[in-house]
Amino acid sequence: MLFWWALAAFALTVLLANRWVINSTDSRLYDNFALLPDNDVGIVLGTSAYTRKGQANPQFYARVDAAVQLYRLGKIKHLIVSGANPDSTYNEPRRMWQELTKAGVPAEAITMDFAGFRTFDTLSRAKHVFGLRRFTLVTQKYHAYRALFLGKKMGMSPVAFVAPIGPTGEPGNRHPPREVFARVKAVLDLFVLRTQPKFLGQPEAIQIRPPGSESAPSPLPVPQETT
Repeated sequence: MLFWWALAAFALTVLLANRWVINSTDSRLYDNFALLPDNDVGIVLGTSAYTRKGQANPQFYARVDAAVQLYRLGKIKHLIVSGANPDSTYNEPRRMWQELTKAGVPAEAITMDFAGFRTFDTLSRAKHVFGLRRFTLVTQKYHAYRALFLGKKMGMSPVAFVAPIGPTGEPGNRHPPREVFARVKAVLDLFVLRTQPKFLGQPEAIQIRPPGSESAPSPLPVPQETT
């Protein structure tokens, strides 16, 4: 009997955590360029460029394509590409940088964040390293809920653009089991475990230059060094 009570409590915790994350962030998701608020900075959340079978990962390329469109439309003026780079053979920020510059985004309009080991780390560094308060996240819908939740609870005001995937531009409504439990982990990280990012680092100014501008870039304020 105790086992079943514990199982029920666990299932209820997972359900409530997921509803909290989704319900508190749903209004901040956008899949229409015209309705998306303008922000100086967009953060492209990292994922592998390849699937486990070695094929091109549609989610990776959808995020890159969406970021390119946002930059061309002037919805964002600078991109942070944040992801993991555990060794010389796997580097998410570098791979995103390569695809973005290939698509015509100027190199000086991209900052690579090599310490985005987890979404939690990326959002922590957005606040404490890059000094951001308002910005646009670029990822798939299922992932955007958690990223927005983390950003909000860290005291920032992000929005998210849903990068469509697939030939028909599906928004990615499927919620993978891994993501369901990742939302629970996000709640625990923030309110129970008091988790710290793996590597925070020193404050870094983001240089903002509007698309097509020949003027010198305008730096965003450098955040005060954290202790």
